[in-house]
Amino acid sequence: MIYTALRLLMFVATAALVFGIWLAVTGHAPIMWVLLIALVVSGALSYVVLNRQRTALARHVDARARRASENFEKMRAKEDVD
Repeated sequence: MIYTALRLLMFVATAALVFGIWLAVTGHAPIMWVLLIALVVSGALSYVVLNRQRTALARHVDARARRASENFEKMRAKEDVD
């Protein structure tokens, strides 16, 4: 949840920055180009800046998947006994 919120915040901030710069330079800013550039830039930045949060998310997802797999195996073993 934290990682997703930080990614979204980074995208919005990058979009605002690109929009402001483009508007200051040309006087108008095409929204599709602004969003596309913001998507690429924020994606590259988040890869570097949010590495710790991404690793924590991956560990959390892995632990949850392992627990679910263990529970599934317990249920399957219980069915086999019956």
